[in-house]
Amino acid sequence: MLTYLAKRILYVLPVALGVSLFCFLLVHIAPGDPLTSVLPPDASQQMQEEIRKLYGFDRPLPVQFGLWLWKAVQGDLGTSIATGRPVAAEVWRAVGNTLLIACLATVIGFVLGCFFGFVAGYFRGSFLDKFASMLAVLGVSVPHYWLGMVLVIVFSVQLGWLPPGGAGPGGSAAWKWDWEHVSHMILPAVTMSVIPMGIISRTVRALVADILNQEFVPALRAKGLMDFGVFRHVVKNAAPTALAVMGLQLGYLLGGSILIETVFSWPGTGFLLGNAIFQRDLPLLQGTILALAMFFVGLNVLVDIVQGLLDPRVRRR
Repeated sequence: MLTYLAKRILYVLPVALGVSLFCFLLVHIAPGDPLTSVLPPDASQQMQEEIRKLYGFDRPLPVQFGLWLWKAVQGDLGTSIATGRPVAAEVWRAVGNTLLIACLATVIGFVLGCFFGFVAGYFRGSFLDKFASMLAVLGVSVPHYWLGMVLVIVFSVQLGWLPPGGAGPGGSAAWKWDWEHVSHMILPAVTMSVIPMGIISRTVRALVADILNQEFVPALRAKGLMDFGVFRHVVKNAAPTALAVMGLQLGYLLGGSILIETVFSWPGTGFLLGNAIFQRDLPLLQGTILALAMFFVGLNVLVDIVQGLLDPRVRRR
């Protein structure tokens, strides 16, 4: 297990470096000048050069990348051009807010997806299989932003059960563990959970169907195991792949929540990315993308470790 863990950690280093380089170059090849948001329309050439030098944009790209990467390793992601606040503080606050709804959405999607997947896999070809498969297809096909708006209209406007947006009462971004704040999580988390639910459901359904067709299942029944005992063995064999899919979905939710957070005015990474893109705030854009990418890489390593603990065959790869 230690050898397997060391290999996975070593694999992370070149991946992290490549992701950092791609993140840096991606925002620099985009059209437009990032300093247009801070420079007045009648700025002189001398003022433009001074501001460009202040933010380090006067240096060659390799030098900019080296300095940016060195500071990022130390936790300094620069200063936002639009707000003048440290990027690291903005990013970590947004990551924390996104993690709240992403983790809740992943739990909802994983529980419902596993339930529908196991039901469909055990009762292949039946009405339950078709119904669960239909829900999975609908979950993957329905646009997130449209579903979010429908949920707001039904549960906020018409029924008045849940708040329509924000992270707290009165638009407050300060989080507290009480019902007034938790109620703001429900609609965005349910909206985000639909796609993971569909993907996990289809994955688990295929896994269960394949496992039930393997030779060890009739052997277990021949030994006298009841349905619950067979079910435990099926879960044990399906768990590593299901956990891997769940980990990937959590990473996708963290980086792909921009439309949902915009619909619900949730102050997370998606909302922050949207503002950074429209304001052409390069330091904030780079810092947010880098934090999300590193979290995704770390999450993959964590999932690999959990898979190795659950299934010894994984450690032999």
